[in-house]
Order: sequence, then C-alpha cells, then structure tokens
Amino acid sequence: MSHASAVHAKPPGQWAVPIDARPPRSAALQTALFALYFNACILVTHATQYLFVPLAVLPATRPYFHAGIRYTKHAFGRLIVAITQFFAPTKLVLTCEGARAAAVVRTDKKGRFAGLDLPRRGVWMSNHQVYTDWLYLWNIAYFADLADSITIILKASLKWIPFIGWGMQFFGFYFIDRSNSDEASLGKFLRGLGRAQNGKLLLLIFPEGTLVSKLTRPKSAAFAEKEGIEDLKNLLLPRSTGLWTCLRGLRDVEDLELVDFTMGYPGIPPAGYGQSYYTLTSIFMQGVPPPAVHMHVRITPARELPLDDRAKFDAWVLQTWRDKDALLDGFYETGVFPVSEKGSVARAEVPIKLRGIRELGDICCWAAPIWLGWALYRLLR
Repeated sequence: MSHASAVHAKPPGQWAVPIDARPPRSAALQTALFALYFNACILVTHATQYLFVPLAVLPATRPYFHAGIRYTKHAFGRLIVAITQFFAPTKLVLTCEGARAAAVVRTDKKGRFAGLDLPRRGVWMSNHQVYTDWLYLWNIAYFADLADSITIILKASLKWIPFIGWGMQFFGFYFIDRSNSDEASLGKFLRGLGRAQNGKLLLLIFPEGTLVSKLTRPKSAAFAEKEGIEDLKNLLLPRSTGLWTCLRGLRDVEDLELVDFTMGYPGIPPAGYGQSYYTLTSIFMQGVPPPAVHMHVRITPARELPLDDRAKFDAWVLQTWRDKDALLDGFYETGVFPVSEKGSVARAEVPIKLRGIRELGDICCWAAPIWLGWALYRLLR
C-alpha cells in the first residue's frame, strides 16, 4: 500500500470535522493548565527582559543586552515547542526540493533525526492558512538552531498587547502600519538586521498578508478580475511589495537565501478555510491538533532573484504562488506533498519535542534567578 493510500485508509479524527460541527467536549482542565503554564512562562520571560535593560545604556555593555534578549527569544522558542509537545502533540513532515534537499535534514549515527541545516542568513516566506503557521515555523527555526534569531514583520495593532506585544518589541520585531507605511524606517530596520551581531538572520514574511477566509477570498477574486489574471484556488494572490522591499533592503548580505515554505494541514478540503478546522483555541485548549503539519521547502539564493526589475519580480512571485497552489492541489488529493519533477526531493518526519529536560529550565529563564533575588529582597528592605 502506498503512503498516500495508507493516509486515506485511516479513519479521520476530530481534526477533519469543522470546529462548529464537532460534538461538545469538556476541555476546562486542559484550558486552565495551558493558560497557567503559558502565561506564567510569558511573564517570567518578559520580566527577565527588563533585567537586561541596564546593559543597553552603555556602548560597552550593549552587546550583552542583545545577547540577553536573544536568550529570552530562544526561551520563547522553546516554550513554543513545549506547548506543542505537552498540549497539542504533532509532527512536522518536511519535503525538501532542490540540489541541497538531502542535506537539509541532519541525522545522528543511528539514523535518528538530529536537526535541520537551513541557511544561517535567510528570508523565510510562506503561504498563510491558519494563525498557527508562525508557531510551526518557529518550531522549524528551533530545530535549525535559529530560534534566537527569528524576526517577524507584524501589524502595528499587535505592538501593545500586554506582555506578548511588549515582549515582541524587545525581540526586535518590526510593526508596520499599512495606512502609514514608513519606507525610511523599514529601510533602517533592514540594514540593522543585516548587521546582526551573532551572524544569523531569519526574517519571516507572509506575502498574502492575511489568512485565506470567507472575507479575504472575494478580495483576492476582485483583484484578479481587476488585473485580468486568474485567481488562485487554495491561496490568496500574493502582495509582492513587502517581499521586494525586504530582499532589496538585505541585498548587501552576500550569503542571503530565500527559504520558501508551502504549508498544508490534513482535513482542510480543497479551496477550504483553515480557520474552520484549526484555531489556537481548538488546538491548544481543546486538544485537537493536526495529526501532522506538512511543509514543502525550496531554497533559492537571493542573488538569483530578479531584484533589479520589479515587473519580473512580480511575475516571479505570482508564478511561485501558482506553483504553491498546484502543490496544495496534490496535497489535498493524496495527503502528502507530491514529488516534484524540478529536482530531487528528500522527505523527513520531525517529532516536535524538546531536546532535553534542561530546556524546561531555559523556558522560564531559570526564573532569572528567582527573579533577581526577589528584586534584591525588595531593594534591601
């Protein structure tokens, strides 16, 4: 029996049923435990960030401030792995395309999964179906030893969310207001990113700009009609401006590469809406995660992209999204991403779990230590 046939031979679980059609189930205990654990770790991590603030004052100590913030960012990355492992167990199924495909997945002497070898300095882009997309991509960054270097461009409305938004400001994420885009500010941000002191760079961007949904699908169709082009079936038409700006702003990074992810979730039907099947609440609080998250990976050196010709770049992005749409057609038919004819493909299953028990301490920054002696015993009494 083929792998695809085996997938369809298994009876579907709750994940294959739309959320509003699922039978009611009690999830109060899991919800309470998740909220307690996640929020406690977030609070400790954010409090630890403030401990590093004095180091940012003097130029001589500023590198230690940045190193401390990277540690808290890595702590959050480990937290993302932990909540998946403990509250919503699943695995990542990677298919990697191209000449470097076989080298992406690293194994130990016994052939067991040991990590991922992805570009140390890259722009990551992906289609956007579910709000957990960024979370599973952060899992990938963890296994590629890049979790302390991830940077995300986000909507400005997220900047002031208590604790989470404040923490993301410490992480150095860029918040953009589409109604008042400041290209000079973005350019300065990108140049600083290119001079990353730890030699690593990971900028994550979703060119569709938002999720595929009942609200956004008509907008994509209207834009396609206006431009005289064919709309996509499973995805939204991409916006190339953000990706164009980021790649050009980082073009002085000689070894920069574009890492392109196509993500697929079991249970979502062709042309379906991911949020009807998977939400942060349904996955982590109601305990119905996807049985696997499938990712097809393509890696392209940035120097090979047509960054000097906007029309050619726009055409390249559109064709890339049409290729993604075709990949998802195959995924929805067989349950796996099909083997590409464009190059070799390596496939690996990545279990989402922490590398060791020590990382449980890192998640809470080892309580920093007991939050700096209970603030130096309340400032020496």
